[in-house]
Amino acid sequence: MINRMRDIRRQKGLTLADVAARCVPPTTAQTIGRLETGMRSLSLAWMNRIAGALGIDPQMLVSADHGTAPTLIARLGVNGAEAVTAPTEALFPVVPGGESALVVIAVETSAGEYRSGDQIWLRQIETDDFPRALNRDVLAPRPGGRFAFGRMIDRDGERIAILPPGIGQRQVVIDRPGWLGVAEMLVRGL
Repeated sequence: MINRMRDIRRQKGLTLADVAARCVPPTTAQTIGRLETGMRSLSLAWMNRIAGALGIDPQMLVSADHGTAPTLIARLGVNGAEAVTAPTEALFPVVPGGESALVVIAVETSAGEYRSGDQIWLRQIETDDFPRALNRDVLAPRPGGRFAFGRMIDRDGERIAILPPGIGQRQVVIDRPGWLGVAEMLVRGL
């Protein structure tokens, strides 16, 4: 396995000291440097601490020795596309905003603004955070292993109303969903 700590840290614009200070409990920049270079073993406990400090999933810290991964080769800025100093393995898409789980919907048939082949990345939120999902696209679990997806248009106590994408759709009312997935990123092939 190859340690990707340095690439991820640099892509996030952090120094060794920044990562060390963000670890819980904090550690030293020297220790982070040794873990990056392989001079110190990257145990599961260290992976969890460093992943928390970087705001990523622990599995992103390592990659297989073989296979080709997408490579970050340029950045698009105000002056156009510019080469990066050294090509690095591209990061798994990470949505800012906490420790909650990410779930993904694969769009098979175009509906509303979503096209066939799109992926909709959603962040799971608990009941207490439902008010922040109003007027956002959400995925809600329904009885029998089913789901409802669409714009959350109303919330009344423990009941929510979702309007599926597309013209002429009828709202779906769900009583006490255990969680919601709030759409945060759309991945679309060009």
